[in-house]
Amino acid sequence: MKRKMIRAIILLIITFIALLVFIGLYIDERKQVQKTYRRQYNTELGHVSGEIEGYLNAEGGHDTRYSMIISYMSSANSFAFLLNGFEEQQKAVNEITFSLIKYPEQMANKMEDLKKAVDDILDGLDKGYDELREIVSGLDKQGN
Repeated sequence: MKRKMIRAIILLIITFIALLVFIGLYIDERKQVQKTYRRQYNTELGHVSGEIEGYLNAEGGHDTRYSMIISYMSSANSFAFLLNGFEEQQKAVNEITFSLIKYPEQMANKMEDLKKAVDDILDGLDKGYDELREIVSGLDKQGN
């Protein structure tokens, strides 16, 4: 009886150690995934900035450039949704993405402001999100 009890305790300790190892591996992997999401988010915002620059410099068709801006911004919005502790910033990115889709004529006039905001975000400045909110609040929600 004593042997069985000692064997059970040893098995319990080994199982507990294995559980701790798996929990540690899970937490580490989760951090790596968040870093990947953050990197992809910044990559997509870089594409947005490049497309806006092309749009402002009249390189190619404006309609195509505008569609690419929407596409990259939507992708950045998707990655922002996946980031933990990023709710307020995600709301700003979501609002600007919605505005690009819903109010193309008004947003076409705000591309310089949008580029500045995106570049500020890429530089790690939180004021870029405030600038996004200002752009959205300056739109006439009744018009195009």
